Amino acid sequence: MASVPEIKIVRSESLGNRSEVSSPEAKLGMRVEDLWDEQKPQLSPNEKLNACFESIPVSAFPLSSDSQEDIELRSDTSLAEAVQTLSKLKVLSAPVVDVDAPEDASWIDRYIGIVEFPGIVVWLLHQLDPTSPRSPAVAGSNGVSHDFTADILDNGDSAVTSGNFFEVLTSSELYKNTKVRDISGTFRWAPFLALQKENSFLTMLLLLSKYKMKSIPVVDLGEAKIENIITQSGVIHMLAECAGLHWFEDWGVKTLSEVGLPIMSKDDIIKIYEDEPVLQAFKLMRRKRIGGIPVVERKTEKPVGNISLRDVHFLLTAPEIYHDYRSITTKNFLVAVREHLEKHGDTSAPILSGVIACTKNHTLKELILMLDAEKIHRMYVVDDSGNLEGLITLRDIIARLVHEPPGYFGDFFDGVMPLPQNYRV
Repeated sequence: MASVPEIKIVRSESLGNRSEVSSPEAKLGMRVEDLWDEQKPQLSPNEKLNACFESIPVSAFPLSSDSQEDIELRSDTSLAEAVQTLSKLKVLSAPVVDVDAPEDASWIDRYIGIVEFPGIVVWLLHQLDPTSPRSPAVAGSNGVSHDFTADILDNGDSAVTSGNFFEVLTSSELYKNTKVRDISGTFRWAPFLALQKENSFLTMLLLLSKYKMKSIPVVDLGEAKIENIITQSGVIHMLAECAGLHWFEDWGVKTLSEVGLPIMSKDDIIKIYEDEPVLQAFKLMRRKRIGGIPVVERKTEKPVGNISLRDVHFLLTAPEIYHDYRSITTKNFLVAVREHLEKHGDTSAPILSGVIACTKNHTLKELILMLDAEKIHRMYVVDDSGNLEGLITLRDIIARLVHEPPGYFGDFFDGVMPLPQNYRV
């Protein structure tokens, strides 16, 4: 049986520099370097960075590895097909193209929104809630009726499920026949906030940090389609590729404590115990709008693992791995997923890394290199004994790179798209 990895604190000496300016991200860093040298000497380093990023359009950001057409879903795609596509491409969400939109539709009419893995899971569970009209028994692929309500409400806890719950769910007609457009009410955007190609890097960085967006589509108005999707992790990778450049070293040499990180203290961290239901972890992440949650040991309060929002796909893409468990706790989930990945030779998945941590004495540069190397979206801050002291997210780092000038956005949010009434920045 797979064991739970110990806390791993990445040491400074294990991190290398990026010396060759060959990647598109490194070349972009050189463009910032040239602009940096042109700035007025009386400007502070933060003001110089703001000016540099305001001078670069988002069209200069390197395209994501997958073509945008590959990560777009048709509105008549089934939930089962959508889950398989998102899992295969290793993305958490994708734009949904309205198949009924006319050929000459504008981008805002061409897309109905962005569907997310967690949204699919939450929608399915909502349909199976006892208060839902669909909650009575759902027929499986073998024609046998199964009472999902009994699984969901096991032991009186709506987050507890038996080991075969998702195996039966993914065989149901509900899962196979429901279309992506049928769950459009769960989408976070209507259709979504997007940037135009001429918008600046500064705008993009502020949206990804201060305004808490995890990803931003960049639209081509002429083609009425999404040209690129810029993510927080994409920005962190760009910064990692800039190691060695003067402007980056000038900013990155500061320690976390010097720049006021972590913002979130140990008392503010939302955590879950290893004996609690795994669905409770995903529900907490969805409700609190966070991307991950530490799994802690009840006696010691020390972290023993981490579950991120993107791990939710293991509930739907590999439901058979929990079959022998009476209930799917967070510990059972971590062990089962690790055994599944190791069996299939996938050694790169972040969930296999356990708890990756740093200390307050690490620098911004070291933290960025760690996050990029491990392909993770958050870093736990611990003391010398391995006790949690805080948490740092990608957003926290990007927020230390730029600042919002007074009145910078003006009516930007009103002019780009009609925001949902319940939207909170």
